[in-house]
Parts: sequence; structure tokens; C-alpha cells
Amino acid sequence: MEKVRLSKLMSEQGICSRREADSYIARGWVFVDGERITELGTRILPEQKITLDKSAQAKQGARVTILLNKPIGFVSSQAEKGYKPAVSLICAESRYREDRAKQVFSPAHLMGLAPAGRLDIDSLGLLVLTQDGRIAKQLIGEDSEIEKEYLVRVEGKLSDKNMALLNHGLSLDDEVLKPATVSWQNEDQLCFVLHEGKKRQIRRMCELVGLKVLGLKRIRIGKVVLGNLPIGKWRYLGEGEGF
Repeated sequence: MEKVRLSKLMSEQGICSRREADSYIARGWVFVDGERITELGTRILPEQKITLDKSAQAKQGARVTILLNKPIGFVSSQAEKGYKPAVSLICAESRYREDRAKQVFSPAHLMGLAPAGRLDIDSLGLLVLTQDGRIAKQLIGEDSEIEKEYLVRVEGKLSDKNMALLNHGLSLDDEVLKPATVSWQNEDQLCFVLHEGKKRQIRRMCELVGLKVLGLKRIRIGKVVLGNLPIGKWRYLGEGEGF
């Protein structure tokens, strides 16, 4: 069996990101079958056991993941065209007062905090920001199958044929979209459950079947729901809570 780069295996196994793996290896925090590995680029067999030093485990345990109800008018990542990034909303004052997590907010929680997925500037709802490469990979990695659920207020008529196309049969960017689950929530609002996240995917899907999107809100990512989190407020992902 062919040997694989250790950092690649660590990423594939969800231990950490490849960048983090290289950092841990350089610090001597990685063991393979009980042997400490310190050389970058080391290759091992896929069935060999990888473990982390307690220092690496503690570093991972201190990382936070934040759930934000992003308002319209904020971009998910880097500031652009005068619009502020969603991370600028994260401060002690905007924390949801009913957050049950034990963490005390610290400016250190903003270091390396990045969105795990996008939410368009003209959309609102659940946005995940994390310091943890494992969670980012889980949500936006190439193999991610995590469901994202949206409520979409629309204008226009939708035939049974076009409803079927929304569920499966449309293509964007010359690629057939993965099957979705689309249904009427009420007379002017659709519920979309997607397993992928192409840029402005729902709006473009609606355009293809003659619908105009008037409003879009993400209410769930995997097992984590937006719930009662107010617009512009945030909370920590709690212990025992996962996607």
C-alpha cells in the first residue's frame, strides 16, 4: 500500500486542517503508532494510528465556534464595496443574553475566526464562524453533505414541472445540481434544503423557473437551528452541540 503525507491524512481523518497539521508536526505534537513525528513531509500508511499530544488537544479545545444571525447588508467574509464583514458584529455587547455557553468572551476569540460557508449580502440568517479547522472542513469541505435549510419568499407562478426541476434537474455553472428538497411553506414562501452551496444558488435556481426572490433566510445548518437568536446577535456553539 502506498504511503500518504501525514498532514493530508490528518486532514482527511478530521483531526485538523493541513496547515494545523504541519504546525503540530513542527512542534512535536503528533504521534504515529506512538512515535513522535517532527519532520514535515513525513509519509505514513493510511492504517497507521495518529494521535495528538495533550498540548495540541488543549489548543483545539480552546477554539470557539460562533453562531450569528447575520443581518442584510453584511458580507460573510472580507469587507467589500464599503460593506462590513459579519465578523465585525462579534463583540461582548452583541452576544445573545440567553446564550447558555460557559465561555467568557475574549478578543482572542476573534483571532482566526472565519466564516464556514457564505451567506449573500442581501440574505439573513444563520452564519457559522469558527476558529476550528475541523468544523470548517465538516461544513464546507469537498465531501460535505451537511444540509442547509432556507426560507425563501418568492414572487411569481410555479408549475408542478418547475417545482420538480427545483428539486432535481437544474444546472448552474455547467454542473448538474445535487438533489434538493423544495416545498411550499405557505402561499408565498418556499422551503429549500440543500446539500451544496454555490454562489447565490437559490436566487439563480429561482430565476431559472421564473421566480423572483423577495427575501431569503437560512434557518438551519445540519442539526443546528437558528431558533430564537435575534438578528445581529450571536452565541457560542455549546458543549455537546454539533452539526
